Amino acid sequence: MKTVGLIVEYNPLHNGHVYHFEQSKAVTGADAAIAVMSGHWLQRGEPALVNKWARAEMALRMGADVVLELPVAYSSQAAEWFAYGAVRVLNDCGVVDSLCFGSESGSIDWLSGLAERLYIEQDDFQQRLARRLEEGMNYPAAYSAAIRDWVGEEGGRLNEPNNTLGLHYLIALRRLNSPIIPATIARHKAGYHDRNASDAHIASATAIRQWLGSGRQKAGLEKIRSYVPSYTLEILLRELEAGRAPISWGRYMQPLLNQIVTRSVDELRLVHEVSEGLEHRIKRCLAGWRPDKSEASTAGEAAFEALIEQMKTKRYTRTKLQRMLVRILLNHRKAELTRESLAGGPGYIRVLGFSAKGRLLLQRMKKEAACPVLVKIPGERPPFLEMDIQAAGAYSLGYSQPSSTELLRDYYQAPLRIGSE
Repeated sequence: MKTVGLIVEYNPLHNGHVYHFEQSKAVTGADAAIAVMSGHWLQRGEPALVNKWARAEMALRMGADVVLELPVAYSSQAAEWFAYGAVRVLNDCGVVDSLCFGSESGSIDWLSGLAERLYIEQDDFQQRLARRLEEGMNYPAAYSAAIRDWVGEEGGRLNEPNNTLGLHYLIALRRLNSPIIPATIARHKAGYHDRNASDAHIASATAIRQWLGSGRQKAGLEKIRSYVPSYTLEILLRELEAGRAPISWGRYMQPLLNQIVTRSVDELRLVHEVSEGLEHRIKRCLAGWRPDKSEASTAGEAAFEALIEQMKTKRYTRTKLQRMLVRILLNHRKAELTRESLAGGPGYIRVLGFSAKGRLLLQRMKKEAACPVLVKIPGERPPFLEMDIQAAGAYSLGYSQPSSTELLRDYYQAPLRIGSE
């Protein structure tokens, strides 16, 4: 069975994702697809719109055969470690033949050539990057500038987020000496950050989340109807009525502030992503921060935006700060997320759901995978799995009516099954 791997967030799954899924199978000639999906906390340092089980169900109903969880240790990282973690999961499965990702360029050749150079000449590039950072640039700008210094204007194409992620997927494949064959398809009709739709059926996930989070969720569901499959709409409505959607940072202000206020500067310094004196800036910004006293339904969101605005500088982007706040909220320490520990991989493969065809893939994986394939939480848990369980519990605090059942869902929720056995 020829199998393609996909690295996804599906936040939420929309028609553009369906296009990518169908094209990925066609381009690679795959019979089956395995999706590695971020759990509750995403790459840009945000909570997912709906929980991982709801998004895994969307993926399975679209046609994915196995949905695996990308551990939170990797899912809320910058491109290098996000990509490495996801590729590592696919590689460790032992059954994935190809990886297909979306990109703005739609071309694999220039990305592959650049990835090979970066892998071989890493020291030279790191020196260029360090010089740009010393000039006061934020990391994404410094990275793009260092690439341009190194390879010329073609490096400017890495200003596009999917091109950058694609580059890091290819570097990860090279680091792992993986037999997985990469392919890419051009992003279709909507850009990653587009907040408006220029097409009748394709809109970015950013635009869809904005419509859903505007305060009138039922109206938002109607607005997105033509941009998402019917099953996405059905699942979103179910989660909305259950008080489990739409989730955003505004729902976590109280636990987040508790974590910040009750820690000393020295304690904050130990948290992953708190670097270059940011622990002092966080404390100073609280002194000048004034929460918005607007309508209760949007007050949390306004308070979060006000906090981000207080902390933002030319050096520290919104995404960097959001990733940092995820780690503060979840109490993830630098000592737990070292380069050495991340390079070692998760040490497990967590199954969120599968189809009838996926069941056959799982049977192969249990024989050929490089690490345990988990369909339930074991008694002895790897450190990164413990982080996933804690992250899921923290995520449930954002529901309208948090409960111990939701807090502990990772312990009892079996993988979702779609289709007849």
